[in-house]
Amino acid sequence: MNDFLELVENKIKENIKLESILTIDDSSKHRTHKSFDVEKYHLRLEIESIYLKSLSRVKAQREIMTLLSEELKTKIHALEIKIK
Repeated sequence: MNDFLELVENKIKENIKLESILTIDDSSKHRTHKSFDVEKYHLRLEIESIYLKSLSRVKAQREIMTLLSEELKTKIHALEIKIK
């Protein structure tokens, strides 16, 4: 796994109670987009978490976005979050 993806996963695992997480780099699917930047990622997170499911979808996603706020400024161009 890519070091950056591992960093994202570990940051989430250390701060949010979850059962499992899958981090998928979808950057290659966006190469033709005008705003594509090889230095930034298009990530998809698939998270299984009883805790996050107990929150509203907006609150759960906001918690993840807040946790990754620095990465969203510097390394993540797009982030898709699916909570199961």
